[in-house]
Order: sequence, then structure tokens, then C-alpha cells
Amino acid sequence: MFWPGMGDPYKRKKTLRYLALTAAVGIIAVLITVLSINPFLESQPRSACINDIETNYKISFTVELYVDGLKADIPANIGFMEGGCQRAIYTLSNDGTVFVEWKEDPSFEIGHFLWIWEFPLRDMDVSKSKLFVDGIESEHFIKHPIKDGSHYRVEFISKEYDETKDTDFLPPGI
Repeated sequence: MFWPGMGDPYKRKKTLRYLALTAAVGIIAVLITVLSINPFLESQPRSACINDIETNYKISFTVELYVDGLKADIPANIGFMEGGCQRAIYTLSNDGTVFVEWKEDPSFEIGHFLWIWEFPLRDMDVSKSKLFVDGIESEHFIKHPIKDGSHYRVEFISKEYDETKDTDFLPPGI
């Protein structure tokens, strides 16, 4: 059986040249990514390991998380990755206290904590969800900057949540 483009010697040469050129472009793209972009991403505060970094900036804050009206547990050891890597945002216990360490103020947002935690934000209806900072609703939602000693209460509504079970069919005031 002949493979497409391999029957005629002229077409075979063109096909092999095309495949070699495509492979070369792919290899060059991978090398550019590995050598130039990955080191840049690793130096970003939200992605870097702080194990070997002298951290002068240290703060902590507390987080409460509710999903569909039910309190969700914030697990211990968020930010501790396989291989011993410790991220700049981490938890030590499941009491909701979150710690931040870096060289200087990295301007973290509450969304960075959710990203490091790998919280399923795509499953949430962001238009119905709310963030309260020290009891006041934030207009920035997950883009709200993290401040030392603040208390964050995040109320998420999932996309699959059925709001009809929250209401009854009695007239108001009864």
C-alpha cells in the first residue's frame, strides 16, 4: 500500500521535505518555550518555590469559603507541592489561616490563593458569587488584593445549584 504522497518519487520528496520542516518548527517552538518562557514563569511569585528564597515579606489572613450556602473546609498544606516545593501562598492547618511569603510585596489577590489551591472556579457561577472583606462586600471579587490580617468570606454559587429548593410556596409574611 502506498501512503498518500509517497507513490510518485517527486511527490515523495516534497512530502518528506514538508514533514522534516514541520518537525524542525515544532522542535524550535519547544526549545523556545523551555529555554525562555518557563524560567520566566518560575520566577513569578504565584508559581515559584520559596524553599531557597529569602522571604522578607510575610503576612497572613483568614478565609471562610461557602459553596451553595454550605461551609467548605479549607484543607491544610495548600501550596505544598510534590517534590518539596513550597509556594508563596500556603496553609499549615485547616483553620482557614493562609500565609504569604515573598521577597517584597507581590500584590497578590484572593484569586491567586484559589488558583494555588486548584479550586474549581469554572464550576461556579461568578455572576452570583460574592466576596466579603472584613464584612464589606468587595466590588473586585476574586481580584481583591490580599491585606495582612484581613478576613475574607467567599460565597460561591455553583452552576448546577438549584435555587428553587431555597424558596417555598407560602405567601410572604407567613
